[in-house]
Amino acid sequence: MSKKEYRVEGLSCPNCSAKFEQNVKDIPTVTDAKVSFSVGKISVEGEASIADIEAAGAFENLKIIDPTAQSTQEEIPKTNKLKDNWTLILSALLIACAFLVQSIKGETYPLTIALYVLAIVIGGFSLFKEGVKDLVKLNFSMEVLMTVAIIGASLIGQWAEGSIVVILFALSEALEKFSMDKARQSIRSLMDIAPKEALVKRHGVEEMIHVNDIEINDIMIIKPGQKIAMDGVVVNGRSSVNQAAITGESVPLEKIVDDEVFAGTLNEEGLLEVKVTKLVTDSTIAKIIHLVEEAQDERAPAQAFVDTFAKYYTPAIMLISFLVVIVPPLLFGSDWNTWLYQGLSLLVVGCPCSLVISTPVSIVSAISNAAKNGVLIKGGIYLEEVGGLQAIAFDKTGTLTEGEPVVTDYISVDASKEKDNFTKIAALESYSQHPLASAIMKDLVKRNLSIDHLNINNFTSITGKGVQASIDGETYFIGSAKLFETSLNQSSSLKATYENLQKEGKTAMIFGTSTEILGIIAVADKLRETSQSVITQLHDAGIKHTIMLTGDNQHTAQAIGREVGVTDIKGDLMPQDKLDYIKSLKQYYTKVAMVGDGVNDAPALAAASVGIAMGGAGTDTALETADIALMGDDLEKLPFLIRLSRKTLGIIKQNITISLALKLLALLLIIPGWLTLWLAIVADMGATIFVTLNGLRLMRIK
Repeated sequence: MSKKEYRVEGLSCPNCSAKFEQNVKDIPTVTDAKVSFSVGKISVEGEASIADIEAAGAFENLKIIDPTAQSTQEEIPKTNKLKDNWTLILSALLIACAFLVQSIKGETYPLTIALYVLAIVIGGFSLFKEGVKDLVKLNFSMEVLMTVAIIGASLIGQWAEGSIVVILFALSEALEKFSMDKARQSIRSLMDIAPKEALVKRHGVEEMIHVNDIEINDIMIIKPGQKIAMDGVVVNGRSSVNQAAITGESVPLEKIVDDEVFAGTLNEEGLLEVKVTKLVTDSTIAKIIHLVEEAQDERAPAQAFVDTFAKYYTPAIMLISFLVVIVPPLLFGSDWNTWLYQGLSLLVVGCPCSLVISTPVSIVSAISNAAKNGVLIKGGIYLEEVGGLQAIAFDKTGTLTEGEPVVTDYISVDASKEKDNFTKIAALESYSQHPLASAIMKDLVKRNLSIDHLNINNFTSITGKGVQASIDGETYFIGSAKLFETSLNQSSSLKATYENLQKEGKTAMIFGTSTEILGIIAVADKLRETSQSVITQLHDAGIKHTIMLTGDNQHTAQAIGREVGVTDIKGDLMPQDKLDYIKSLKQYYTKVAMVGDGVNDAPALAAASVGIAMGGAGTDTALETADIALMGDDLEKLPFLIRLSRKTLGIIKQNITISLALKLLALLLIIPGWLTLWLAIVADMGATIFVTLNGLRLMRIK
């Protein structure tokens, strides 16, 4: 069974989306269809032409676009606003003419009525067509409410107000389309980040090739100022690359041979040769776009509530309007025309447009904004969860720390031999397989020193203590205090220095001969520069509890935990221990997040209310395991994420409150008979415009 996905232009409301989906399902050759209103896409199973699908969406003048049909992915031509809205413009002109004739000849003059009727028919034809269809099916849609209200207004001679209802409703629909298209465009703009062609070197010949035709292991030539078209690994050259499109970080990163680069990032300085490692459909940016689009369909709790509420709300409005029409005349002898007019006005103001669009436009805007800032949120539900977090647990290595050990302290007993002693330490460590040896070798390069002139012989590893080797005929040792117990006991100052370094959470090593200590060197996993300020910001934001979880010994954990400022520190933990601790935290705090690297922290990430992975760019595990991925190794995205979530929740509440408050106000205005048709439609349109613009504000949060 063939399955195909199309872009849909012009979807303005969830109700229209549901109707369009059902119409496509009714096509005889289609077995199933699913519309994503937030993203503006439809997935169709079976056989159906674009013309067939567009016919199913004719009631909304929907445009269907096949992305795969555009081999070069060129920009889709913009729609003609005047052409698309000609009925709205013509109706407005007819109403203006009708007002002019009315001011001269009066409202009962035949030409005045004829102009109003013509405006109603032209402006409301598609509305009436769908309204009647839905009424026959007893589907109480917005079109039904409007159709009944306009026909009722015409029957009691309210031609002017009936025509104004038509034009204001059409205007409201046009504004809804505009606002939703703007929100969707923020997602689609991600698709335009990566270039559609790349200069590829094949068999010694350079040629421009479309990304769909580039294969794994092809070599791309990236010139200064060009964007990188595919994910890959640098095989030649050196340059700085701006990865803001993926990680949200504007500061360029230095890229050398064997470094990973991503599609959509900008090569700023040097010429790079990059070996392609992923097809265009598997690139990091493609995965981001796919996950962001999927996230739009993950309904947040607030959205689920609104959808359920609206399902019962519309029939309830129909019933209340019917009661408003018949109860006062039957029970109190009131005028039928007066209360029919009030009932029709209630139908108009009761239209649930603003209510049903209040949540989706906010969720789409927030998730799109987050993606552009290097935060990938995999659903509205997680966006809401973050706003209610009370406790956040952090993995230490690679999350609060850099994840790469560095030399933090070096003390040479004889200052005049500082460089000489360091080269000998590096010479010993160059033969070692210890993870900390790489930190010393990197520091050797930073100091512009070399070990090439040294003769190293008889290298031996002393289990549990350190290593030894002969350098230019002299035997040297480096390792723990166990190798130098006698010498340490003879020097209280050196012993105190060594113990202080250990207490600071650093791994201290002593260098010397069998008879004397020549120096002490300390290595540690360096704390991220932003970790301390991020923890402070989180506490200021009201996060009650921050916890550091690590497999390191409790001594080292305490030293780093105190420096970073977390409220609780847990060391000597295995992955299972982290999982158990997260579960116990959830018993005390309603919402708990876990922040980790997405690999060994996977169980804890899955158990937390919200799993947040660090460095999601290029890391499939992080993208798949976590609910939220910080695409760059930047913890400062965390306070932004919490601000965005809380702002989103606040705006959703504002939107729902404003929508329902206006409906309630309309009910109250019925009692003294002050509610008019034009006031009802202005109130409804005003609420719709307010909630959409209010939701779009989320795209501007920095």
